[in-house]
Formats: sequence, structure tokens, C-alpha cells
Amino acid sequence: MKLVSWNVNGLRAILGKGMGDAVEALEPDVLCLQEIKARPEQVNDLWISSWPHQLWNPAEKAGYSGVLILSRVRPLSTSVGIGWPEHDREGRVCTMEFEGFYLVNCYTPNAQRELTRLAYRMEWEDAFRAYLVTLDAKKPVIVCGDLNVAHAEIDLKNPKTNHRNAGFTD
Repeated sequence: MKLVSWNVNGLRAILGKGMGDAVEALEPDVLCLQEIKARPEQVNDLWISSWPHQLWNPAEKAGYSGVLILSRVRPLSTSVGIGWPEHDREGRVCTMEFEGFYLVNCYTPNAQRELTRLAYRMEWEDAFRAYLVTLDAKKPVIVCGDLNVAHAEIDLKNPKTNHRNAGFTD
């Protein structure tokens, strides 16, 4: 099974820029999208409609966040969120269960400028990890998405000036 993940930063905008052709060239069985910023009823697109299995998790807030899994393979089950209402309102996680694994598509919240949301981000990390551990107790888990974190200085354009900023906090 071929999996592809992409932070599109606005699904409706990128659909008009050849997204379908770019994805089809990769021939994925499953496509995970993050930061879709749209609800299903806002996206009237034949290419999206051609995917037989769709799992949308838009944010409650219009034009914000959101994740989507498109699959050509029928999942055994699906779910949205991680079971924590305070985290699930932002449309950050959707999960498809397949025969040999769970596929979790995630758009992790960032800590924002001046780390104003760092405490929330740390709560999120604990809740998301607990969710993954629960799934992993049943079968292997594949996590994909935008985790909003840089592992090492080489992952950033300006590492020296980015310490203690969102996505690169020691």
C-alpha cells in the first residue's frame, strides 16, 4: 500500500493549482492531507469525489486547521479526534484502521509566536501520545502529517534565530 502525506495549507486553493495531477503522478493508495481549512460541503471537486473512501475532520472554526484522509482501499474502521473534546474541536486527527495497521493523520498545533500556546501544546503532546499508545496496543500504528516540530538545526532555515520559537523549542 502506498501512502502519501501533504500539508496543503488550504485545500480549495491548491485544488485549482494542479493538485490532482500532482497526486495522481505519485499513484497513492491513500492520501493524507493536513491544514485543509475546509468542510466537505465547501469542496465541490470531481477529483476529490473520485476517492471512494473519505474521512474528513474539519475544525469547528471556519477556515482553520482540518485533516482529511482519501483512500482507494476500504478501511476496516474510521475515527476522528483523539477522544479529548478540548483537543478535538480543532480538527487535528483522523484515523483509518486497515488490516495490518492503523493510519493516523495528524496536524499538530504549534506553540505560536512568543510561545503563547506552549502549555496547550504540551497538553496536546501527552493526549496524542496516549491515543497512539492505545492504538499500538492493538496493532502497529503509522503516523503521518505535519507535526509542527523541527528535530535538529539542519531542519530550519535560520536555526540560531529560531531557538525558543514555535516548532523549535528546547
